[in-house]
Amino acid sequence: MKLKSVLRGLAVAACATFATVLLMNQPLRAEDCPRGTLDKAYCDKNGDLTADLPSDKSKVVNPDTIIFSYTPVEDPAVYQKVWDGFVKHMAKVTGKKVVFFPVQSYAAQYEAMRSGRLHIAGVNTGGNPVAVNCAGFVPFAMMASKDGSFGYEMEILVPADSAIKSPADIKGKSLAFTSPTSNSGFKAPSAILKADFGLVAEKDFKPAFSGKHDNSILGVANKDYEAAAIANSVLKRMVDRKVVDPKKIRSIYKSQTFPTTGYGHAHNLDPKVVEKIKEAFFTFPWEGSDLQKEFKKEGKFIPIVYKKDWDVIRKIDKANGVSYACK
Repeated sequence: MKLKSVLRGLAVAACATFATVLLMNQPLRAEDCPRGTLDKAYCDKNGDLTADLPSDKSKVVNPDTIIFSYTPVEDPAVYQKVWDGFVKHMAKVTGKKVVFFPVQSYAAQYEAMRSGRLHIAGVNTGGNPVAVNCAGFVPFAMMASKDGSFGYEMEILVPADSAIKSPADIKGKSLAFTSPTSNSGFKAPSAILKADFGLVAEKDFKPAFSGKHDNSILGVANKDYEAAAIANSVLKRMVDRKVVDPKKIRSIYKSQTFPTTGYGHAHNLDPKVVEKIKEAFFTFPWEGSDLQKEFKKEGKFIPIVYKKDWDVIRKIDKANGVSYACK
């Protein structure tokens, strides 16, 4: 598949499976339902770039069971146990049953939220704009260290004994991306390689898609890939778990810091339920938890504003010619 086609159809591909689950609202006049780049199923009257609560009260949901998922950057089975304590905490705060839903792909996560089968999600950095525009995702939190600092960097890895010393040396070779919706695994490296090194996929190097960050990292360590663009937050966790030997890989590029996974809710959740969900996030006791053991540098959840905190990610999308049109 040509990379240009992948890029042009990014949002379309991510949302194509949603066609059968479009909300059945009657079309509103544009002045009654401003939406910016949001899909036609949503409105954005307050201009915060996320979908409003439906004006039709019959579309507002108050589920008996809250379904939660975490972005599939690695093996979902690993994270079911990691999130167990948090799930129990949320159940206690909300007074509802809470179930962790392991998803195998980014598109499956967006589809589940748009179709009403997913209420809360941790969505990967680059996927936030797609989830917001195509699935009615409303981000409100992300992890941060105890001092409030947050974020991760995109790094380009090569095997430790590779002759590749800088991104410029990738010319004529191959580079593994993760998924077209990933910021660090595709969007950011595509923009940076083109702007700073004059390298364009398929023209100057051969691209491949591994599917996930852990696949790319292990692929470099095992010399299946000559180079790979990854999120160093995932790399750190894999090194800490001794899943990958850091001596087998070498970083040749590190980007600026980006916001990390955004946590949010479906736009049509009852505001009273949303209030309790937010309370669960911001009161979660990190000390001694499995989340603290897994996300070692993190110590709390902090509030985020999608319009402001994801501005740099939307700019990267714009530089890559990404459209959020969902069909």
